[in-house]
Amino acid sequence: MGRKLDPTKKEKRGPGRKARKQKGAETELARFLPAVSDENSKRLSSRARKRAAKRRLGSAEVPKTNKSPEAKPLPGKLPKGAVQTTGKKGPQSLFNAAQGKKCPAPSSDEEEEEEDSEEDDVVNQGDLWGSEDDADMVDDYGADSNSEDEEEDEELLPIERAARKQKVREAAAGVQWSEEETEDEEEEVTPESGPSKEEEADGGLQINVDEEPFVLPPAGEMEQDAQAPDLQRVHKRIQDIVGILRDFGAQREEGRSRSEYLNRLKKDLATYYSYGDFLLGKLMDLFPLSELVEFLEANEVPRPVTLRTNTLKTRRRDLAQALINRGVNLDPLGKWSKTGLVVYDSSVPIGATPEYLAGHYMLQGASSMLPVMALAPQEHERILDMCCAPGGKTSYMAQLMKNTGVILANDANAERLKSVVGNLHRLGVTNTVISHYDGRQFPKVVGGFDRVLLDAPCSGTGVISKDPAVKTNKDEKDILRCAHLQKELLLSAIDSVNATSKTGGYLVYCTCSIMVEENEWVVDYALKKRNVRLVPTGLDFGQEGFTRFRERRFHPSLRSARRFYPHTHNMDGFFIAKFKKFSNSIPQSETDNILLYCSGWTAVVQSQLIATSTFQVQVILVSQTPN
Repeated sequence: MGRKLDPTKKEKRGPGRKARKQKGAETELARFLPAVSDENSKRLSSRARKRAAKRRLGSAEVPKTNKSPEAKPLPGKLPKGAVQTTGKKGPQSLFNAAQGKKCPAPSSDEEEEEEDSEEDDVVNQGDLWGSEDDADMVDDYGADSNSEDEEEDEELLPIERAARKQKVREAAAGVQWSEEETEDEEEEVTPESGPSKEEEADGGLQINVDEEPFVLPPAGEMEQDAQAPDLQRVHKRIQDIVGILRDFGAQREEGRSRSEYLNRLKKDLATYYSYGDFLLGKLMDLFPLSELVEFLEANEVPRPVTLRTNTLKTRRRDLAQALINRGVNLDPLGKWSKTGLVVYDSSVPIGATPEYLAGHYMLQGASSMLPVMALAPQEHERILDMCCAPGGKTSYMAQLMKNTGVILANDANAERLKSVVGNLHRLGVTNTVISHYDGRQFPKVVGGFDRVLLDAPCSGTGVISKDPAVKTNKDEKDILRCAHLQKELLLSAIDSVNATSKTGGYLVYCTCSIMVEENEWVVDYALKKRNVRLVPTGLDFGQEGFTRFRERRFHPSLRSARRFYPHTHNMDGFFIAKFKKFSNSIPQSETDNILLYCSGWTAVVQSQLIATSTFQVQVILVSQTPN
């Protein structure tokens, strides 16, 4: 039995010596041996050159008619004539001569000369040695000139050598065929090169058409877009109009006013992002156009999932390691928070882990942690959380106070208080009392708190990513109704603060809205009605509050307030303002003199607003002149 004919495991080695008796070995080797490329051919060694010299001496005795002086092969290549003549007869004749041999591979010089003469006869049939320059010669078998390969060549059987020669010839033939195919392909491509250039030119013309100045579509096309809008075209038009409005004087269309572009942009934004006309108009007044598109885009993407470590039960480092072991990918929330973690992805439900059920953390938005940090509650203080549900801010205050002092957690919605009770029990909070009152009644119920936190009910325009219904279900009446309620709650919260507190006397007002009517307008109203002033929030990031907005002018200290947006801070839209109460007295409002006509008498009425939000009317009889 001969060795296996699979030399792929051991490259450039043929079968064993016993395989010389096997028929068809050279054809089998042609399938397994790797193709010898021209790049692999190298110069001959000194030993190979001696063998080549012997071949030249033998070839000198051959008649000159067998040589074709025109064919001079390049280094590493075989001439086409050699492939055509020897590809059929050379290997087969060598194979037939080798069938009768039974001795091992030749080792003496005489046997090498005999084999070399036989090989020379085969090669000379195709005139492979037309050049007598030693430098242009290549190895017979296309092998490398290393000493190890030379020893292997000496050990090869004639069948193996013939197979290598056959492989070289087939590789050369393959190169020849590939060159012919490439020439044919070039000929086929050449007549088609004209249309391809035209297509490229058409493509270039198309690009130039896209870069033409934007023109507002006519009214008929606008109506068609409203019925069946093409969102891609609408989005492209939004980008074009925003670019024109940035440099309106240079890029505007002749005869078009700025209001026409703004109206078209408003309709396109409402169509593309599914907003109502009222809210979109408010947002266009609030943001520059470039920032408006970023805000609308940010509302289409949910905010990152964040959680707050409950330091009453664990440390952030231990909690993070425990969640990572459960397959949660997380990072610290930021330098501004010592307890926050942001979760990128999780292989387990983040709201049902054993750590969550044990009260080691609370799922809470990043923006909801900021009001508590601004309030900065101290140990052994009396704190009021006027609108506490669902209990995230209340539990955060409790852990900052280390379960000392007293927290009064109040909410007007009894159903939402159930979640507050559950969260406080789970988190291990023990210094909190829960109450169910209307916040506007609180100065009468109990007062004298060191600090008060008012997270007022609002329109929710800062959390559109959580509640997309806000895009269309809000109107002017809803905004004004929320603003009126917020003013009442803020006055009640200020009255609940004790200005003479040794450690406190602070109040934090916050909303999850970005409307000026619910934020700066309400704060400015409180500054006029109570003895309070705005102080820095202690937050080192966020945008300043507005001191002027359109036709309104607010108190200059509103720069101390902070605004947070989804597109700039990657958190829910939020507004935070911090008050310091410097007097428990209620300032008297300016008197309004009103002429009152009643039962034939003329009187002057003085009205003023007091703490109970009622009017005390003092009638002074001026004259008794009949009507």
